[in-house]
Amino acid sequence: MTLKEQFDQQGYLILENFNTDSACDELMQRGRELVDGFDYSGHPSIFQTDEQVRTSDDYFLDSGDKISYFFEKDAIDENGKLKSDLFHSLNKVGHALHDLDPIFNQYSRSLQMAGLAKELGLEDSLIIQSMLILKHAKIGGVVDIHQDSTFLYTEPETCIGFWFALEDATIENGCMWAMPGGHQTSLRSWFKRKAEGGGTEMQMFDNQAYSIDGMIPLEVKKGTCIVLHGLLPHYSKPNTSGKSRQAYAIHTINRHAHYPTENWLRRDLTELKGIC
Repeated sequence: MTLKEQFDQQGYLILENFNTDSACDELMQRGRELVDGFDYSGHPSIFQTDEQVRTSDDYFLDSGDKISYFFEKDAIDENGKLKSDLFHSLNKVGHALHDLDPIFNQYSRSLQMAGLAKELGLEDSLIIQSMLILKHAKIGGVVDIHQDSTFLYTEPETCIGFWFALEDATIENGCMWAMPGGHQTSLRSWFKRKAEGGGTEMQMFDNQAYSIDGMIPLEVKKGTCIVLHGLLPHYSKPNTSGKSRQAYAIHTINRHAHYPTENWLRRDLTELKGIC
């Protein structure tokens, strides 16, 4: 069975030893350097004002073509102060690392990624989003069950995710969970910009609740690449261990699909590059 046939059947692939330990270390080191250079004075999540919700929304909605920093929900006290150091207060960094940083660009468009894209028939895909996900020890929070196409909606549906384990991912430190074949369903919702007044909303297509029955833990070693179909429901639990679970993720869409302006993430698709 080819990789594409496995992917079409399961809705995901687990590719062990996809990246070397040294490549993973280089990406984590680069992430730390970016955080160390981040001046968070004036960040809407830190300096709470009467317009905090609006300014936080604006920061998020403007992050599609930038390198932006997002905090864990419990990282800030009632006075707007960080409870820990900056690095261990962050949830993730995104969403244009793959375009704006040479190290992340090289990792995202490596020779092995180009080969994988061709095997999966993704020569016409564009990288539209990237995230360094930190999932710190003890404080890395839940990621609720979701479909990636909810957040990167196209007509027809074309979103594919690539999730790279930069460290071992285990049940204890919050590995991903998914159901084999769970992508054989419809899109439940669309996370989009509000038509008026700014901010975002969730447009529901199907109010049926997700079920975790049949979902299995995707425990993987450092260097593994997990490929995710855009319709595959998946989630991760909190990191209750003493070890972090850093990961890097990119998402692609087909360059020929319709990408509505209502999507939360806005990019000029004519300027985007693919994997190959």
